[in-house]
Amino acid sequence: MSEPMRVLIVGANGQVGVELQRSFANAGEVLCYGRDKVNLAEPSEVRALVRDTKPAVILNAAAYTAVDRAESEPEVAMTVNALAPRTLAEEALRANAILVHYSTDYVFDGSKTSPWVETDKPNPLNQYGATKLAGEEAIREVGGRYLIFRTSWVYGPHGNNFLLTMLRLGRERESLNIVDDQIGAPTTSIQLADTTRAVIDGVWANKFGVPESWAGLYHTTSSGSVSWCGFAQAIFARANSLLDRKSPVVHPIPTSKYPAPAKRPRNSVLSNEKLASVLGIRLDSWESALDEVLQKLTATK
Repeated sequence: MSEPMRVLIVGANGQVGVELQRSFANAGEVLCYGRDKVNLAEPSEVRALVRDTKPAVILNAAAYTAVDRAESEPEVAMTVNALAPRTLAEEALRANAILVHYSTDYVFDGSKTSPWVETDKPNPLNQYGATKLAGEEAIREVGGRYLIFRTSWVYGPHGNNFLLTMLRLGRERESLNIVDDQIGAPTTSIQLADTTRAVIDGVWANKFGVPESWAGLYHTTSSGSVSWCGFAQAIFARANSLLDRKSPVVHPIPTSKYPAPAKRPRNSVLSNEKLASVLGIRLDSWESALDEVLQKLTATK
């Protein structure tokens, strides 16, 4: 790159934000803001943050991700997942900055049997998915130099996620019942951060040409697919050293046996062909990505 970037990370303390800090550490001046420093429910604070810091790149890793709680807190979820992204998009456009935003497979209803593509019509089943879709639409309406990475089943070595929950339960229980009829692609915060850095480096170096040729929405997940039950089984097959005991028996159950406030899509698998064809990036398989995270956790045990 010809010159260092000034990068603003919003949601810097979340699982994706922590990995973005790592991945962009040598990019230039990196400014990190968590919920303790900026209230995303206040548009004036969000505007002031961008205008005061004057970033060239805004990485919005902040989100309301409590899927079930969003059913009873739709207004809060909408503020964080849609209103704040709109404000960031408006300020990015005003400053000609690049905005990166992360969205979710839960914008789809799961009815398709093949992988979802970016042009498929969203139809979220829950409030979380609806608020994330509203965030996507808000950014597109504003326009400018933006990238929306729509991903799925995010986990990693930090934060609250399925992997860390399974490891905790695996130390506590002899057996677990895990849903086996929801299919998706577990994707690591490490992969998302490194993909973001690679794409931003390419944009910064003018590798992709004018914004009209690269700005937009991209599905960004690990390759392959698995059920939640299969994912849990893969975790325990690899994580003996992290459990310090015999792995629990994992029993597959249907969604109907695990009632939750928010409905989940049955098929969450996203096609990553646009990401590959336009930006030249393919993420590793979910299995190899899982191995990488478990290695990091083992090394810091």
